[in-house]
Amino acid sequence: MPARFELHGIAFSGPTYKVGLMLALAGEPFDYVHLNMMQGEHKQPAHLSKQRYGQVPLLTDRNNGRHLCQSAAILEYLSDTLGKFGGATLDERLQAREWLYWDFDRLASQIYRARTIKLGIRPAPPEVYDAHIAGGNAALKVLDQHLAGRNWIVGEGVTIADIDIYGVVAYAEEAGFDLSAYSNIQSWMKRFEALPGFASTKALLPMESRVAA
Repeated sequence: MPARFELHGIAFSGPTYKVGLMLALAGEPFDYVHLNMMQGEHKQPAHLSKQRYGQVPLLTDRNNGRHLCQSAAILEYLSDTLGKFGGATLDERLQAREWLYWDFDRLASQIYRARTIKLGIRPAPPEVYDAHIAGGNAALKVLDQHLAGRNWIVGEGVTIADIDIYGVVAYAEEAGFDLSAYSNIQSWMKRFEALPGFASTKALLPMESRVAA
């Protein structure tokens, strides 16, 4: 019997990693479809018919035929559908969502863009890279201060806020950020990486398609 979920993405993609990580932590096996974006597979009709933005990730829920896109929206959907990582109360749920939107606005955009420049995927002048580093460090400082005296970003347990933001910070050093300046973030990452089901980017997102074990 095939797995309930099918995740389309590429190994390089942080947003795809967030979704794969959510599924892994929830104990949900998933089929993985590697999308060759270098060859433009994300712009072909077969993909666009399910992912209207021509991006990754794309998650298919075979239980109901839904095709879902945008990582934050997918995390919310999975939390609601699986009843996990949504927060213990309504207030925690709302706070977790706030952090998802904050991440997109302040943190992810800076770290992901700095990373593409650092890796030579999207060349840019030094001043553009430096601006992303400065913006990312400002956001990391906010996160580090928030985590002082806390185990998790919202409440007393892991939520989609932790999953979403870990899926960005995991790429920070590759982008050129020095996380040694953020002791609270480092401690939080270690706690997160010790969670049952946790897997690294390479373990979750291979360079080829894979059927769930």
